[in-house]
Amino acid sequence: MPEFTEKIQQSMLPHIRGLGIYQGVEPVEVMAERAGIPQDKIIRLNGNENPYGPSPAVAEALADFPNFNHYPDPEQRQLREALSGYVGVDPDCIIAGNGSDELIDMLFRMFVGPGDNIINLTPTFGMYSLGAEICGGQAISVARDEKFDIDLERIKLAITSLTKAIVVCSPNNPTGNMPTEADVRALLDTGILVIVDEAYYEFSGQTLMPLLHEYPNLVVLRTFSKWAGLAGLRIGLGAMHPDLAGMMMSVKPPYNVNLAAEVALIASLKDMPALLERVNAIVYERDRMMGLLDAIPTVSPYPSQANFILCQLPEGSGPKVFEGLCNRGIFLRHWSNG
Repeated sequence: MPEFTEKIQQSMLPHIRGLGIYQGVEPVEVMAERAGIPQDKIIRLNGNENPYGPSPAVAEALADFPNFNHYPDPEQRQLREALSGYVGVDPDCIIAGNGSDELIDMLFRMFVGPGDNIINLTPTFGMYSLGAEICGGQAISVARDEKFDIDLERIKLAITSLTKAIVVCSPNNPTGNMPTEADVRALLDTGILVIVDEAYYEFSGQTLMPLLHEYPNLVVLRTFSKWAGLAGLRIGLGAMHPDLAGMMMSVKPPYNVNLAAEVALIASLKDMPALLERVNAIVYERDRMMGLLDAIPTVSPYPSQANFILCQLPEGSGPKVFEGLCNRGIFLRHWSNG
């Protein structure tokens, strides 16, 4: 390849040149090569994926669908109608995305420009800060308290005239805890856009979706990656005021959700009882694992309403435990205070 010239690099927007990379989950074949064991022996926990996979109805629906040579409906009519029944809001309040990541990206592109900022309640999902930086904005980190609950007073002090959004992950990734409705209402009362990311809603059973009828500045995001096992097909949704949804429909690429994802989503919604049985099994195992971890003197697990558990280990031992498990084919996420 020819050399990437300095002139081309300097032509990029300055805030893009300095961007970091979000560390996603490596493919299972890379994990197997690293651990030196067969792929079917890998225990892959670092993506918070559903170990059961999608509903069997998904494979049947994909195999029977005759029109993959067609473009998807740019108005998402069937999708929005189906999602309306799932979340309990009108179809014109809904937009589907190529995963909820795309919806976060679209919202930030609509609201955040160079010099603007979002409030990021750390520790939390890394895509929020990266999304703001891609737009030339800044993610102002407001640390949670010692129990990882959000700190309203710190948030209010961090808000400036350039603050365009506050992002709340519920349950929070990686801590697994929930914000209170009272705290979210207090954030909404600031009048700033509040994005509530409910990627793990099915594991908690608690939602702020009903508040959409009271607050035009609320957006609630969901995904089918976790509970429905569709992480590889990339589909999520945003529910919001219909005027905002209409503007987002004009911003999105016309065919942003592919037909395979749409077919899989509709098949999943038809098989919800069976999928929710799997969710219940994951919640049972989460609670069982919490008890086992709690019995280890050197491990301090934090209560979780998601499909993962954050554990605190003795100082300095985290990397050693992480590497030791990876070498045995058990892949986790490592979080550090440093």
